[in-house]
Amino acid sequence: MSKTFYSTSSPYEESIGYYRAVRHHNQIFVSGTTAVDPSSSTKAPQILFPGDAKQQTRVALEECIKAVQALGGKGAQSIARVRMFVSHHEHCAAVGEGFKDILGKQNQGENDLVGAAATMIVVQDGFINKEMLVELEVDAIADESS
Repeated sequence: MSKTFYSTSSPYEESIGYYRAVRHHNQIFVSGTTAVDPSSSTKAPQILFPGDAKQQTRVALEECIKAVQALGGKGAQSIARVRMFVSHHEHCAAVGEGFKDILGKQNQGENDLVGAAATMIVVQDGFINKEMLVELEVDAIADESS
């Protein structure tokens, strides 16, 4: 059994003790990712773009893409599934726009297979930090040889 791990400087990874992403064979699983400022402290994590669900989505997706690349994936092209957890119904449209900007099927080029299955769920009581408006989980598939 072969697993490879990827960590960032996220204060939540440090305080809770999980990895940002794990690769097992050609599958890459990215943990719930938010727009947390990686330079903020574990005692007082700061959220980027408070009140802006679209920008928080973009930041979280870019962080997920970095994790996929760090574990041998091609980035957005390797992403097969995204789960979007949203703090309130009124943020769903903005979260969808942020997703569409980066992973929407209109981004698919002739040799660039960008596109993913996606689920959006509104959570009842929000997240660990009240300024978090969205949290994303990503599953990706890398080439066996990478």
